Amino acid sequence: MSSSQLFDRPVLIEQPAAPEGGRAALRKARAQRARTSSLPARYLGYVGYFVGAGLISGAVVHHPLDPARYTRIALYGVLVFLAATILNELVLAQHRPRLPRMLVVIGASLLLSFGIGMLSGGLQHFDDFPARGAVLVPLGITVSFVAYVIKDEDTPWQRIFSLVGLAVLLAAAVSFVGLRQVAASMGEPAEGGGHSHGNAEEPAQDTHSPAEAPQATGGPMPSASPTAGSGTSAEPGHSDGHSH
Repeated sequence: MSSSQLFDRPVLIEQPAAPEGGRAALRKARAQRARTSSLPARYLGYVGYFVGAGLISGAVVHHPLDPARYTRIALYGVLVFLAATILNELVLAQHRPRLPRMLVVIGASLLLSFGIGMLSGGLQHFDDFPARGAVLVPLGITVSFVAYVIKDEDTPWQRIFSLVGLAVLLAAAVSFVGLRQVAASMGEPAEGGGHSHGNAEEPAQDTHSPAEAPQATGGPMPSASPTAGSGTSAEPGHSDGHSH
């Protein structure tokens, strides 16, 4: 082989083989990612958001009826929502945030759950609790927006005071004024409608005693004489129970 052929021959550069430990770690990471991204895990994380928010919404609206009971329900909703947040944001996430960011996500998620709960519960039970719903709906809009901006990693928290934040605040104010007007037109009796839980009005009872029962119009008055055969007369001078 001539020198010119040696120079024209392509040079093959061998890639260094990846160490066995690197390949094993890569396979292990892929297997772990496949397990954590499985359908049951993603399903539980998805459903947990809605179940937690639903429990919180019901507890927020019905809290005045039984504070102890609905406080426990709200606590259960918070735990469910928090578990769904950890599953979705930490376990199933491709990049786990550091501890400070993790704490921010957890706190913002709890705030978001209450915001969604107030908004959802206020809308669902507005007919039952008009005055309370008129406060919960705009408050839920504001709280949920602020919590979402804080929770979203790709959105700086300064966006709360942007034009979008101003529009959300304006929508909350308009909804508050409008719902207050609707609640005032519905009246106070609607506050307990459908959710009195044993406080519903009972039908009016007859206050007349048996001796004072109303008489039929035009009918004879009942005789005060004792029953026949008793041997006594109802009035002096009468041997029988008939009046002449």
